[in-house]
Amino acid sequence: MKHLFAPLQAGDLALPNRILMAPLTRCRAEDDHVPGALIAEYYAQRASAGLIIAEATMAMAGNSAFWREPGIHSEAQVAGWKRATDAVHAAGGRIVLQLWHGGRACHPDLNDDAQPVAPSAIAITNDQVYTPKGKVDYVVPRALADEELPGIVAGFAQAARNAKAAGFDGVEVHGANGYLLDEFLRDGSNLRSGPYGGPIEHRARLMLEVLDAVCDVWGSGRVGLRVSPLNSYNAMRDSDPVGLVRWLGKRLNDYGLAYWHVMRADFLGQQHGDVMTPAREAYAGTLIGNMGYSAEEAEAAIADGKLDAVAFGVPFIANPDLPERLRIGAPLAEADRNTFYTWDAKGYTDYPRYAG
Repeated sequence: MKHLFAPLQAGDLALPNRILMAPLTRCRAEDDHVPGALIAEYYAQRASAGLIIAEATMAMAGNSAFWREPGIHSEAQVAGWKRATDAVHAAGGRIVLQLWHGGRACHPDLNDDAQPVAPSAIAITNDQVYTPKGKVDYVVPRALADEELPGIVAGFAQAARNAKAAGFDGVEVHGANGYLLDEFLRDGSNLRSGPYGGPIEHRARLMLEVLDAVCDVWGSGRVGLRVSPLNSYNAMRDSDPVGLVRWLGKRLNDYGLAYWHVMRADFLGQQHGDVMTPAREAYAGTLIGNMGYSAEEAEAAIADGKLDAVAFGVPFIANPDLPERLRIGAPLAEADRNTFYTWDAKGYTDYPRYAG
């Protein structure tokens, strides 16, 4: 595992190993989407990751898609996250915050009856959202007007400033999994015309404007971007995911980002293809792979130059000391999926370190 444990300079982020913690929505925020002591404890337990990418966090108010997800748009939320970053840093770790807008995955029952927004008025189908009223169908979103989009960009910029005030080491822009920026990027959800619809250079415009704004706050060397070109979660699809990856990878070379974080597969197994090879061919910067990598596959991919690091998701849930377990070849604990989205310490902070 010598390649997994080699240090990595990802932009301005100096990482001691290449075993990254992927962003994982866990729904443990307190009232008003404030991260509390439980969240701080959870991340501090996992500080041995080369980098923690904290969960999807609302960049601006009124865009809740998970009921109890955290935000970064209020003073109380900034203070709550400061407790978490302080705890991670005290444990020797590094942590960036994933900035997120839920787009059409939001629901009026979670947002004071406000209609969600999206590039086009197309609802998520074949799934439901958890709300205080139980599971309900998604609603048809309102298509954003072009003149509203600078406000979205400004919201991400303010969230980036708030993340800096909260003590993070950088930020990741969430451009994946069928949320707002991904909805604009992929042609299955973006049926617009004009400057933000049609060809890929128009569909990517909002994502790149957000990247510009966030890089202005942090410097590009502390900003990452996550995408999921094949993932059909949230009723997503693109007619040419490989072409999208090639175009975007070449375009991102202009930014000098800390990293590009690519999800290689589809949660639901509906769409298939190789997007990692074209990503590596197109992108000259730090490339992170994610979704279903074993330690052995991750080691081989890094050794072969296919990736620079791997983000592990579910293995970090039940194995807070995942890097050490991989280092010594210890067995991995299995996560209890029934507690992935519950609201207390069970299945969250009660997984023990390996005792030998």
